[in-house]
Order: sequence, then C-alpha cells, then structure tokens
Amino acid sequence: VQLQASGGGLVQPGGSLRLSCAVSRSIFNINPKGWYRQAPGKQRELVATITSGGTTNYADSVKGRFTISRDTAKNTVDLQMNSLKPEDTAVYYCNIFRFWGQGTQVTVSS
Repeated sequence: VQLQASGGGLVQPGGSLRLSCAVSRSIFNINPKGWYRQAPGKQRELVATITSGGTTNYADSVKGRFTISRDTAKNTVDLQMNSLKPEDTAVYYCNIFRFWGQGTQVTVSS
C-alpha cells in the first residue's frame, strides 16, 4: 500500500500550486480520501476530503481557494490551491483511511 505525494514548493502570496497523491489501486476506493496539513508548532489539520462519489468537504480557511479532485483512471487525489496565503505554509499530507503519504512542503512567501 502506498500514497506518494508530490507538487509542493515555494510560491509567492496569491500564487497557485497543484498537489498530487498517487494511490495504490488496492485502497483507492476507500472513503474518504483527503489532504491534511501541519504547520510548524501546530497540530495536523484537515484541509479537504472527497469521496468516490465526488462529495467534497473543505476547511473553512480554504473554501473558495482550494479544490480537491480524484482521477479514477490515474488513481490520484489532487489538490489545486489558488490565492495562496502565507498561513497556508505547511507540510501537506494525503490520507486514505489509516494510510498516510510522506508529506510535501508548501511554502508561501515573498
């Protein structure tokens, strides 16, 4: 079983990034699928989740800026992040059930 996250990096405030999580086929249909983040000195928090049926859920802090999606052909769970703010800086983790990806760093700074 494997979740492999990619797409993090350094971006200026107001910029965009797209994270992608490649998921093992054996667990891809487990719900929910989600992204979490952990900033330095803070607890890990939910960013967004999506079900196989397409139902989504977002943290209030990212509503209207982030979009979670899943690609059933590629077995990926993606997070499009727009209008990024410095407070979005964190390590982002993809998650399905009890399985976690390795995390990818997102830094929003000028």
